[in-house]
Amino acid sequence: MSSVRILGIDPGLRVTGFGVIEKDGNQLRYVASGCIKSNDKASLPTRLGTLFAGISEVIETYRPDQSAVEIVFVNVNPQSTLLLGQARGAAVTALVHGGLSVAEYTALQVKQAVVGHGKAAKQQVQDMVVRLLSLAGSPSSDAADALACAICHAHGGQGLGALATAGYRVRGGRLIR
Repeated sequence: MSSVRILGIDPGLRVTGFGVIEKDGNQLRYVASGCIKSNDKASLPTRLGTLFAGISEVIETYRPDQSAVEIVFVNVNPQSTLLLGQARGAAVTALVHGGLSVAEYTALQVKQAVVGHGKAAKQQVQDMVVRLLSLAGSPSSDAADALACAICHAHGGQGLGALATAGYRVRGGRLIR
């Protein structure tokens, strides 16, 4: 079986994390990770353009075969949710423009796949990413979340609507029987 390169994205308007891994059979290998940062003082269209260009550059550099993106849920502040949704839209557009299929995962699905339960703390996710990918150090929280999204996809998920977990369904962002 040939290896598959997966790009995970943790969208954000200020900081978007990315993580690239390779899956070869049951083995996962770290390729790269980092953050794409936009200028807080720039206009919204400029910031979205920076995000699009940054993800396009990651695609060109690492040539992933598949992509996975974390789904944005409604926050307490509707304006923040709207801005985050626009950042996510720019990220998804860059992935599709780069010729990639896009799988989407809730934060609960990602945490469940990486840590084993959907209510894991950010530090637990970071620690498990380090263990699963045998990293020498801990990536930033945004990069770790992106790597976790890629790991979730590598563990057999195919995104919402195509979960590879027969007999389960999603309710309230959780997998249930």
